[in-house]
Parts: sequence; C-alpha cells; structure tokens
Amino acid sequence: MEQAPQEEFIRVKMPRGKEVLGILEQRLGASRSRVKCFDGKVRICRIPGRLKRTLWVREGDTVLVEPWQEGGDDRGDIIFKYHKNQVEVLKKRGLFTGVEDSEEF
Repeated sequence: MEQAPQEEFIRVKMPRGKEVLGILEQRLGASRSRVKCFDGKVRICRIPGRLKRTLWVREGDTVLVEPWQEGGDDRGDIIFKYHKNQVEVLKKRGLFTGVEDSEEF
C-alpha cells in the first residue's frame, strides 16, 4: 500500500505587534539597507549588533522589520530573514497582500 505524500509542517515566524514584512531593495553599507515594507512605506533599516554576524541579507530577500518608536516611520531594524520555503508558507496564509505592484511576486 502506498501512502499519499504528506505535507511538510514548516514553522514560520509571524509578524507580531508593530513588526512588518518587507522586501530588501538596496544595501547601503554599514549594515544598513533600504526596505520596502508591506505597509506602503520605504524604511532605512539596520541589522542590530547581536545579529550582525549571523544575518546575511541580499537584495530581494523577504525580511521582518521592527520599526523604531522614536525614529518615526522612516527607520527600523531587520530582525529576521525568511527562506524561500518560508515565503511560500506566508503566501499561502495570505500575508503578501501589499505586494501586487512588486515585480518579484
């Protein structure tokens, strides 16, 4: 008897509170990047010191951004990078609603 292939369960970090998903547009140097967030804003984001050596990002990566409280809506921290299989799970859950104008998706 053959068993039907089962779907693999993937645990994905979801945005909580003020965290927002975004796509990295451009690396600016000094661990800073320009990120187009799904709330319609473009933010200059940095990689915090605790993640600087472990979090490697490229243009086009889907990231989780935590906006700064005192910096207004134009700055934030990149706190997580999603892999391709995790991005597919996010798409299935309907979290990619603000990406219609993006050419990558």
